[in-house]
Amino acid sequence: MKNLIILLSAMVTLGACAPDKPKTDEAAKKSPVAEVVDPTKGIGQVKNVTLHNPLDAERVQRGLDIYEMKCSACHKLDDQRVVGPGFKDVTKRRKPEWIMNMITNVDVMLDQDEEAQKLLELCLTRMPNQNVSIGDARDVLEFMRQNDGEK
Repeated sequence: MKNLIILLSAMVTLGACAPDKPKTDEAAKKSPVAEVVDPTKGIGQVKNVTLHNPLDAERVQRGLDIYEMKCSACHKLDDQRVVGPGFKDVTKRRKPEWIMNMITNVDVMLDQDEEAQKLLELCLTRMPNQNVSIGDARDVLEFMRQNDGEK
């Protein structure tokens, strides 16, 4: 009986010293897309864009083709607002990462990005998700750069 009490006492003592269950880290649960390091770059997968001069003519042409197919109904190349804002000087007002995130991650941008929300208030129409890939968004960015006078 005495041995049983000593054994139970030892088990209780060891149990009290056992480490707690690991706590879930709330930061680890957050989506990397939702993590905003630089709000001027928008929210999405595009974190850094390296721009090259002169512009890549093939990329510019692919960007024009995508613009004509997916963008031109709502966005004009000048500063005229139709459904969405005009493209003129957008590359001078916004960082390339923001532009590409707006193209590729439009739903999250409109819901969480302050600048995108201001555009939504101005235009009163949500930009539809066109399912544009990162590579295609880069081509559209190059076309926008040319539209803004870069060579």
